[in-house]
Amino acid sequence: MTITLRPERPSDHRAVELLTREAFWGTEMPRCMEHLLVRRLRGAASFIPELDYVAEVDGEVVGNVMWSRASVVEQTPDGEVTRDVLTFGPLSVLPACQASGVGSALMRHTLAEAARLGHRAVVVYGHPDYYPRFGFVRAADVGITAPGGATFDGLMALALVPGGLDGVRGEVHEDPVFSVDAADAEAFDLAEFPPKEPATLTPLDVFEGHLPPSAVDGLRAAGIPNMQMARRMSAAEAARIPGVGAEGAAALATFFRARGIRWGTA
Repeated sequence: MTITLRPERPSDHRAVELLTREAFWGTEMPRCMEHLLVRRLRGAASFIPELDYVAEVDGEVVGNVMWSRASVVEQTPDGEVTRDVLTFGPLSVLPACQASGVGSALMRHTLAEAARLGHRAVVVYGHPDYYPRFGFVRAADVGITAPGGATFDGLMALALVPGGLDGVRGEVHEDPVFSVDAADAEAFDLAEFPPKEPATLTPLDVFEGHLPPSAVDGLRAAGIPNMQMARRMSAAEAARIPGVGAEGAAALATFFRARGIRWGTA
């Protein structure tokens, strides 16, 4: 498969919204919100058009990544210190083309382009078993947290140039455009897109008989309501849940691997 990367054009907007809808439909909720985020991002002051790229295969747009400006705010004795960083997302690939190198090609190209344009660092919320392959590390390990000081494996950071994260400490803040209301997204979807049946999320019962009973109970106790949300965790996060542990995390990896679902490998 030959993947061609190029900047997004206005004529691609509809195709990108459609592929984003397909990429995220039913991954965390019965519908999705990312296609509305794409629409709104294009009009946001933080949006970086120079890093808005699509991937084509046989002339069809099958992937897209969008970048925007964010900031890391540190509270010091002398007041707030704000440092500029980049973030990205959505990173969208048509389901039929996932796990075929499209997402990786988009990431590697735009990371290099961001560095070429003079940007120094990236902070992103993403899957902690996917992005380390590009050099991302746990943000908390370099002193960066979510607002309020929260830390988790899915918040990651990357220096685009040597020393790019030096002195970057504090809480990361994205453009408020990333706060998308589910009701707004549903109204947008119903008004502007072809009818599509909401996905049925898979209850944790699907793990019974495949994971130790204590692991299934541990996931429930941790507030993980379905298989889709379990997929959002890293293997390390799953292993830290009481009752799951390393044995349960290994069983999760086996369960997903048997169904052709990538999970638990950096």
